[in-house]
Amino acid sequence: MRVAATRSVIASVVVLVLAGCSAAQSATSSPGSAAAKASVGGATVRVHYIAADPVEWDYAPTGKNLVTGEALGDAEATWTERGPDRIGHVYRKSLYREYTDATFTKLAPRPRAWQHLGMLGPVIHAEVGDTLKVTFKNNTPWPASMHPHGVFYDKDSEGTPYDDGTSAKDKTDDAVEPGATHTYIWKVPERAGPGPMDGSSIMWMYHSHTDEVADTYSGLMGPIIVTRKGMARADGSPKDVERELVVNFMVENENNSLWLDDNIQTYAEDPASVNTDDDEFVESNLMHSINGYVFGNLPGLTIRKGEHVRWYLMGMGTEVDLHTPHWHGNTVLVSGMRSDVVSLLPASMVVADMTPDDVGTWLFHCHVGDHITAGMLATYTVRRSI
Repeated sequence: MRVAATRSVIASVVVLVLAGCSAAQSATSSPGSAAAKASVGGATVRVHYIAADPVEWDYAPTGKNLVTGEALGDAEATWTERGPDRIGHVYRKSLYREYTDATFTKLAPRPRAWQHLGMLGPVIHAEVGDTLKVTFKNNTPWPASMHPHGVFYDKDSEGTPYDDGTSAKDKTDDAVEPGATHTYIWKVPERAGPGPMDGSSIMWMYHSHTDEVADTYSGLMGPIIVTRKGMARADGSPKDVERELVVNFMVENENNSLWLDDNIQTYAEDPASVNTDDDEFVESNLMHSINGYVFGNLPGLTIRKGEHVRWYLMGMGTEVDLHTPHWHGNTVLVSGMRSDVVSLLPASMVVADMTPDDVGTWLFHCHVGDHITAGMLATYTVRRSI
């Protein structure tokens, strides 16, 4: 009875949002997304239109190792050089992208403050007590979904196929077919928000879970940021934080991407010569990336001296994805403890607060030796003013 009542309430909310408020069609002031916002029965409903799109992705768009300042060469060739039986550093991916409305005809521009998200999907902000209404369209050739961590959802909004005893409409969220849409309703109760030892906001992730391994290696991942009740700006971001940065450390295994065959045919100079079992070919497709960039190509990590910067860090992948992000030049607070290195495992999420005091451009990288060699490196810049 409780579940049926909950669904009835949710259905009423959806109808009211669709019929009700012109506010639901107007963008909020969020620097992170094109979310619309409506108030239904005193509760805030944040509306997003997100598609899984095929995108040509360049892991090293400058053609340089921006850590050394040199052109890509022998040191980077294993992962970046295109050849008869090598793909290079450009791959087709499936990426979450935000649109302005339910027609999915106009992309919402990604604000400059969030250019560093790179391959990640749009930030979904929420305050404890909100409801998230995400209309998802699958523009890729394979079934896909959106599965959130941390928030509250009924079975028709879980985005994961398994034998859970449900059927009919409770399964339509699990595998959205190519060209189809599904609307996910996620609630944000107190247990989805910051705990007693957290700051004003925490991060969860969302990702496709239809074929979780292949879907995430294909690129379908993004962040949800939840702010404590009473601590959020109108857009859902924490009002005591001046700059938010989201980074994902992951060895993108393109060998396990749904796009592998397509990438071989499109980017290898002699596709017929490719041996997908060859160890060197396999290694060439292990892109040791931060937000989908290698060898210092990650843009947009620019902050200001003295401001409150909140870093949301996440990891994905498999057993090789033991990452130790390290900031040169400045330190962070994690769970009240001071450090300049944090630890990540696949599907882990860490919040680190920084008040930078050291002006300059600084290295930011995974401290695992093999990952350094393979290009899991970036820089961040602290300026006196922006």
